[in-house]
Amino acid sequence: MYRKIDKQIMEELGKIVGGGAIICDPEKMLDYTGDEFADSSIKKFPEVVVKPKSSGQISEILKLANQERIPVTPRGGGTGLCGGCVPLYGGIALSLEEMNSIVEIDRENMMAVVEAGVTLTDFYAGVEEAGLFYPPHPGDESAQFGGLVNTNASGARAVKYGGVRNYVRGLEVVLPQGEIVTMGGKHMKNSTGYNLLNLVIGSEGTLGVVTKVVLSLLPKPQTIYTLVVPYNSLDNAIETVPEIRNRVVPMAVEFIEHDVIPPTEEMLGKRWPCKAKAYLMIIVDGTSDEELFAVLETIGDICLKHGAAIGSVDELSIADTQKRQRDILEIRSNLYLALKRGMLEILDVTVPPAKIGEYVAEVHKISEKYGMWLPNYGHAADGNVHTHLMKVGITDGKLDERETEGWREKYPLARKEIHEKAKGLGGIISGEHGIGLVKMEYLPIFVDSAQIELMKGIKRLFDPNNILNPGKVFDMAAI
Repeated sequence: MYRKIDKQIMEELGKIVGGGAIICDPEKMLDYTGDEFADSSIKKFPEVVVKPKSSGQISEILKLANQERIPVTPRGGGTGLCGGCVPLYGGIALSLEEMNSIVEIDRENMMAVVEAGVTLTDFYAGVEEAGLFYPPHPGDESAQFGGLVNTNASGARAVKYGGVRNYVRGLEVVLPQGEIVTMGGKHMKNSTGYNLLNLVIGSEGTLGVVTKVVLSLLPKPQTIYTLVVPYNSLDNAIETVPEIRNRVVPMAVEFIEHDVIPPTEEMLGKRWPCKAKAYLMIIVDGTSDEELFAVLETIGDICLKHGAAIGSVDELSIADTQKRQRDILEIRSNLYLALKRGMLEILDVTVPPAKIGEYVAEVHKISEKYGMWLPNYGHAADGNVHTHLMKVGITDGKLDERETEGWREKYPLARKEIHEKAKGLGGIISGEHGIGLVKMEYLPIFVDSAQIELMKGIKRLFDPNNILNPGKVFDMAAI
């Protein structure tokens, strides 16, 4: 179906981007074979890695690829967790890492324009220097904006501020035939025809290559506090969340089971502020200390009412300095990396927020049934839960060296049952990671056939030769 890259194609690519922007050494291409998905067996080598520096170069690359039927896999920082940038059919791995300019931070309109290769780390620094605030924090700050847009990433702060979709006002996109189109712009409102902008957001690189992003910004919060509330029962922790959401609007509410904390502490050399069976990590922001003290007191009273393992509100672990907040957030952000050695997969199911407790209870039953360690943490206030399917257990706060007996047989069975429980609770397969390669089999279970046919029709319209990120979201045979 696809043409292999030969000497002629290599010469054409060289004319477009120059020889220095092309990688064909297998050792150097290793970093472009996949993403952070735990099972490295899904990785595939591209035939060539191309690193363009402009939308015009991408346009010429796609024109060539479309004409010659060569698959193209766009990629950003490779921080995804579901095989979304695996070059499944070889071809061209199109890395946007060289397109990394913050084009503009417009203080008057409170907007920013960035190229697709800009990382969260660099963007946060630029926005903070401008005295503004970009709320979404998906976790790994080496993520690039092209990937963030294509997965509609969100993270912990979505409960108050929403995800990436809520801040994208405009896109520059190169379509598979090479056309460069601009969608949206520096507008807060837009009812001008179909919203193609929102169609591209979350499309996982299957409809076009995002090259530039216009983002809205907010005023910088004057005060931020992070609370860690211990519980001796995970059920009590999760039962606390609905009342918090009904009384105040926190920036983030995370729940964490304790057993994932010690391996992360050891990896980072940092310490979690308290010890219990489970925790809520709550972040609040506002215009003044006085405002937030009242909010913290309200949250503390609610937590005590629901069985928090503290004697009074005065015993809350409150991080009131940037360093303390960074330490807590760093531990939370690195839970995945600390568990990765023994991990098979991290799930991304989202259930109605009030159903989180029921979902986690079902996961615990499945854990006991199969004798597998299935730790959980996630975004308690928006229902997005990350369950880890592990091939090892944990003893005294350290991952076991020996693998769990029979994990190869147990893994697909436990995975299937967890997704069935999520669906039964009104859940969806992914809240922020996307479908990519590894979740394709579950899409027809969670999304009805009529919607999938509409999605396939959109894919055919945008990409009739199926050259962009083939084999993702949908089965190739179905396109």
